[in-house]
Amino acid sequence: MLIEYLPILLLIVIALLFAGGTVLLSSVMGPRRATPVKLEPYECGIAPVGLARDRVSIKFYLVAMLFIIFDIEIIFLFPWAVIFRELGWFGFFEMGCFMLVLALGLAYVWRKGGLEWDELEHRAGRPGRAASGTERAAPLN
Repeated sequence: MLIEYLPILLLIVIALLFAGGTVLLSSVMGPRRATPVKLEPYECGIAPVGLARDRVSIKFYLVAMLFIIFDIEIIFLFPWAVIFRELGWFGFFEMGCFMLVLALGLAYVWRKGGLEWDELEHRAGRPGRAASGTERAAPLN
């Protein structure tokens, strides 16, 4: 009974030998002339600016997470659209409820300022706050 798994084991061994062999051959036979241009990180043809350890605003991560969340939820529309006629009115109203929840979530995030990239623009929209970012707390008496 274990003999049936022999082709799979043989394929795994061949794949590992091929991967390890190509890495070993490229490290042994490949050129090793490091130049400053070769050692630079490559990112879509854009020259790197600043250090890799610079801090990034949390707003970037929040917007990225929101994009991923809403993008994944919108993927549910495709299977629904494929079997839309089979689901009938029940499927229509269920998807309406789903879209309503998505719209309410997006409205909440938008209202809370989760989609704002720039902190100064976010502050400028609030009455009583300075747009320059140099506001000071009122003294306590």
